[in-house]
Amino acid sequence: MIYDLLAPEEPIRQGDIFRSVPRIDFDLAQLPIVSDDGTLSGDWLGAVATSAEVTALVGMRPVTAIVITQDCDTVRVDDIALCEIDRFKIVEGMAKDAVSPKSTMSLITKQSKVNLKWFYLPIDTKIGFSEKMAVDFHSVLRASRTYLEKNIAQLRVGRLNPIATQHFRERLSEYYRRYPYDEWYPLDKAEFEEYRKSKPEPIDPFPWQRE
Repeated sequence: MIYDLLAPEEPIRQGDIFRSVPRIDFDLAQLPIVSDDGTLSGDWLGAVATSAEVTALVGMRPVTAIVITQDCDTVRVDDIALCEIDRFKIVEGMAKDAVSPKSTMSLITKQSKVNLKWFYLPIDTKIGFSEKMAVDFHSVLRASRTYLEKNIAQLRVGRLNPIATQHFRERLSEYYRRYPYDEWYPLDKAEFEEYRKSKPEPIDPFPWQRE
């Protein structure tokens, strides 16, 4: 499909896919902090107020992820930034109901232009994708560059091919340069009323839409 298999000596690049990347899950309000005497507490603010270094117990789980660090940085930075990859139906809720080729085609080609938070990855068993997957731009991880390089033969499963890599870079940049705005601001009063009727949630008009 849209993936290339790589030799271990190939350097890390944006679009490389790694397995077993650690995702750390914790809640600051309930973070078990280990004090100097070995006791546990959940006072994060108290701990950082008295110490620049904190030891805590956190949950970790291995996930598949894709490199988002730019190529010029992947050879020199201490940590590589990656985005988590998950099942398409988890990342994009609408995919749960897309079961026919026609419905999945429409979702992949049309919805991807509207929803910038994900990047679609098709099935390919040679890199371990037995179902449709997607990059979740909301979930950013980091991993030691030297560790990834040292264990690259075991951890890296492939890379996006040149066509997909170019698209991935554009999608990534579009996601991070999104400009949040209220799309109804240029509507006049009558247009705003029609817009408000089409939305389930309450929407406040701008002053010029009240006149």
